Formats: sequence, structure tokens, C-alpha cells
Amino acid sequence: MRQNPPSVIGWDRIRPLMGWSLLNASPPLSLRDTITSGMSEAPIQAPTQAPTDPRRLRSDAAANRERILAAATIAVRRDGDRVPMATIADEAGVGIGTLYRHYPTRPALLAALTLRSFQLVLQHARAAALSDEPAPAALEQFFERTIAARSQLILPLHGGPVIHDDQIVALRTEIRNLLEQVLARGRRDRTIRPDAAPIDIIITGAMLAQPLPNTADWDQLARRQARIFVAGLAPTDPPPIDAASLLDGL
Repeated sequence: MRQNPPSVIGWDRIRPLMGWSLLNASPPLSLRDTITSGMSEAPIQAPTQAPTDPRRLRSDAAANRERILAAATIAVRRDGDRVPMATIADEAGVGIGTLYRHYPTRPALLAALTLRSFQLVLQHARAAALSDEPAPAALEQFFERTIAARSQLILPLHGGPVIHDDQIVALRTEIRNLLEQVLARGRRDRTIRPDAAPIDIIITGAMLAQPLPNTADWDQLARRQARIFVAGLAPTDPPPIDAASLLDGL
């Protein structure tokens, strides 16, 4: 039995079909399109960190700086100005990197301690100059504040380093000028002897702020010495008597 040959579709019949399918086909997908097909069209956003408040950064830095200065003051008074920087950082509760970020060198740290101390003495001198009390009482208040703050002072006359710095020189000058105002007030009302000078107040304050060894209660002893010193500032000559005032009421 004769078999019919398989039907063959001619090229002229296939070509129109191919043309139709190519016109209606989707464009080819890239690798990225293939990976992201079916995913959301919304753009992908990277997770964001909460913005850091610059004020908090400044506050944290200031707190670290104050901890470093407070610990350094104690350490320098105890061990001298060659105390290891690592010891200061450890006692301040900060990393050594934080310490060096604020004070890159030992001289920078010692200068900051000296500046801080002079600023504290300046506050005491300004309070004495602005006081409404007579000059002797104002000077006693100055010595009282100096004695109370003695553990915070790193100054050349207290055994601290000598720092050559314009800002420190300016502070020293302002302190002397304020103390001179107090003394001048006392000279005018004859409660302070005429030869008393600011350097006398500064040296006495430095001595009162440095406890002597083997003293049971230095603060009490220092206050007694301050009162005796101030009493010695009184003029040695009796004030002149105004004869006219004796005739008042006669």
C-alpha cells in the first residue's frame, strides 16, 4: 500500500507567522530585568541612621574634657607632672585616644591645667573686687575661696609647671589688677597699710593652698593664718583725728 509523504509546510507559509510573532513579542530581558522581574517597582532605600545631634556631641566632648582635667589635676598633684598619660586616661574613665584627641601632648595638657587654675583664681579675685565688704573682709573671703579650692590648683607658685602663654599672662595681669582694686579701697578708708601690694596677697594665697606635712587639719590652720595675715595689713600708724569732728554738738 502506498503511503502518502508527510505534509511539508512551505517557507512561504511560515514566513508570515514568524513576522507576526516577532512584532508581538516582548523585548528580551537583561540579567538585571530577569532578577528583578516580579519585584516591586518602588525604589529600594538604604537603611538610614538617626541623625546625630551636634549639641550632644559638643556636650559629650565637654564632659570628657572636664573629666580629663579633673583626673589630671589629682594625678599631677599626687605624682608630679611626669605622671603617665595612660594613668590620667584610666582615672578619668576615658580611652587614651580620647585623651590625646583633646590634648595631643603632655605640655598641652599641663597648659590647660594651668589655664584652668588661673581662671579659678580670677573668679575669686573678681568676687573680692566686687564685694561690698570692707577691704580686709573681702581679702579674707579671697583667702577662704583659695583654701577651699586648693585641691584644684596647678600653679607655678604651687609647684606646678611654668607655662609661657599669652592667655595665661593676661589672666595673671587681670588677677593682679583686681587685687589692687581691693587694696586701693582699703588704703582710701585707712583699713589697709599703704605698702601692701597684690604680690603679697598672691604669695600668701599660694602658701595657704599648700598643706604642710603632719598637720591634722590644714584647712582650719590655714584659715587662722589668713586672719592673722589680714590683721597685719592694718596701718601701723593710728589714723589722724579730725579735730573739727570733736566739736560737733558743742
